[in-house]
Amino acid sequence: MTPLPAPLRWLYSLEWRRGFFDWARSDGVTWVYIFKVLFAAFLTLWLAMRLELPQPRTAMITVFIVMQPQSGHVLAKSFYRFLGTLAGSAVMVALIALFAQNTELFLGSLAIWVGICSAGAARYRNFRAYGFVLAGYTAAMVGLPALAHPDGAFMAAVWRVLEISLGIICSTLVSAAILPQSASAAMRNALYQRFGVFALFVTDGLRGRSKRDAFEASNVRFIAEAVGLEGLRSVTVFEDPHMRRRNGRLSRLNSEFMGITTRFNALHQLLERLRGSGTDHVVAAIKPGLQDLAELLDGFSGRALTNADAGRLVIALSAYKEGLPARVRSLRAVFQESDPSDAEQLDFHTAYELLYRFVDDLHSYAQTHASLADHSHAREQWDEPFTPQTNWMASAASGIRAAFILVVLGSYWVATAWPSGATMTLIAAATVGLSAATPNPKRMAFQMACGTLLGALIGFVEMFFIFPWIDGFPLLCVMLAPVIVLGSFLTSRPQYAGVGLGLLIFFSTGSVPDNFTVYNPYAFINDYIAMVLGMLVCAAAGAIILPPNSRWLWRRLEQDLRGQVVYAISGKLRGLASSFESSTRDLLHQAYGLAAGQPQVQRNLLRWMFVVLEVGHAIIELRKEQAILPVHPAYAESQPWRQAIRVMGRSLVRLFLQPSQSNLERGLIAVDHAISRVQATDEPFAPHFDTSALRRVKSYLHFIRTSLLDPQSPLAAYATAKPQGLEHAS
Repeated sequence: MTPLPAPLRWLYSLEWRRGFFDWARSDGVTWVYIFKVLFAAFLTLWLAMRLELPQPRTAMITVFIVMQPQSGHVLAKSFYRFLGTLAGSAVMVALIALFAQNTELFLGSLAIWVGICSAGAARYRNFRAYGFVLAGYTAAMVGLPALAHPDGAFMAAVWRVLEISLGIICSTLVSAAILPQSASAAMRNALYQRFGVFALFVTDGLRGRSKRDAFEASNVRFIAEAVGLEGLRSVTVFEDPHMRRRNGRLSRLNSEFMGITTRFNALHQLLERLRGSGTDHVVAAIKPGLQDLAELLDGFSGRALTNADAGRLVIALSAYKEGLPARVRSLRAVFQESDPSDAEQLDFHTAYELLYRFVDDLHSYAQTHASLADHSHAREQWDEPFTPQTNWMASAASGIRAAFILVVLGSYWVATAWPSGATMTLIAAATVGLSAATPNPKRMAFQMACGTLLGALIGFVEMFFIFPWIDGFPLLCVMLAPVIVLGSFLTSRPQYAGVGLGLLIFFSTGSVPDNFTVYNPYAFINDYIAMVLGMLVCAAAGAIILPPNSRWLWRRLEQDLRGQVVYAISGKLRGLASSFESSTRDLLHQAYGLAAGQPQVQRNLLRWMFVVLEVGHAIIELRKEQAILPVHPAYAESQPWRQAIRVMGRSLVRLFLQPSQSNLERGLIAVDHAISRVQATDEPFAPHFDTSALRRVKSYLHFIRTSLLDPQSPLAAYATAKPQGLEHAS
């Protein structure tokens, strides 16, 4: 057989194909996105000009704003942009009708409206935030030019809605028709890969191989994935009917994943404390049951968990869970031959109670994952949604900042009568809205100013030296294409997204010609100076007026994290576990992002989350146990052990609201007292963790105590000598 020539051998080589597919999955996706932006922008601009819309550039700008690599994101963003535009236009018409003859009252009312919308954008950090952004700056962008001609305000609003609708339709069609990237496919892949990573994380922890830094980094990753998957889930309902039919199960799956990470973290923290305290014989007594679970999960570690794999995992976990009580009894019988102390027995029982709960939750997670193979399933019934948590002061600060900027710039415009003052004010309204939902509005506004300045330089050359010499729409597209490619590429890079957004939006605002183009270099220069000044004022305000990435907000979010324990103690029990899990993680996700570049702050916040989740979850379990107790005098409300638990709850509220040495001591004494009251109570059931409610209660109380005494916890800074009371392992 004649060998192929060298070029053909290279073409058919495995290395070349592997390299090509690697490129296609990374940079290739970016270039497909850029091509789709180009095509959608030019299609929209051509249709807007053919339909003789007043401002074709508005339709084109809509493409740049709503276009995303995945079609589901385009649909979601388009939906909220349309709603925001309708709301903003309606408010603008109402304000013009009320204050057309009084510019000062109009500007004051507009500033209040933009402030409310900016606060809403900071409150909702997904695509719903974009609806608030549009509602704010649409009122400014339509209302300020309409002040000169109030009689045309209604038609200006109608034309803007039509222009934006055209951009939305073109973006959606192009995104869905040309090499579509599905958000539902991305979600399936994330779900399948996530469990394999978690299973490897669990097996390392059970075998004592995980390091503290790696443990914390993995938890940060799981938190980001949980928040990100909730965002993906809310997007997939727009594009995929199959995912829409599984929406309840997807929400449930995310909630259950947060639950199993908390369960395992609690077990891991207890095992690490035991390993660090020198009680090796207790760890050795617990190890066989842990080893069995680690061997079961080895077959699922580091690989994708498909629906069929989830079915096999359900069967394996069912068998393990069924045999666990008998296994614990046999291990306990062997352990008691060594005559362990009361504290060591509590450690043994607490570890296996946590293990049993973890396996039970893991089994439930696997069942939900396996149910995704069916179009309809009983597990679809789920009414415990993800509960986001945003500090009200952060939202209020964003609203105050936006209102202040509009009042200052609007007052300057009225006082100086600068012809481009309206442009400066409305661009500031757009900038403050677009940056409100970002962790660092100062950086975002400054980057947009840089992109706008670059767009002004390129636009001046094209507007006055190139456009007068070209003829026809194809040549116009050739001249605009390099700018759009550059801007789209920059928006695909997170570190330069603001520059790309500023270049695309504000190059189009000032430099894309209308059907009837006016070449006025003086107005062009003045308008771009006004745009850049407005953005720089927004950047300065973001750095001065209650900046969200400063110490004051970290402290507020830390207080909110600690307040989650109060929520676990006093919140309504129905749906409490899911709400507690999601809101705690959402708080940490916000705080972690705002504290970027401050590793010590991030580490402290993460450790507060660990102790909050551990104590809060144990409290919720205690409340659930008490809610289902059978009718018996040993479980009556008046029993000393139940009264002691209520006293402990009040002491924990004081501790987490105001951490201090005295409050920590009171909390530990209250926990000790509750444990002693439980130990002194007789109950009419076998003293096994699967039959004895009081044994489970005692395990949770013991775990709360070990969490409060954890040397890695932020509460360790308030610890002194060990408090008097029962001797327990810490």
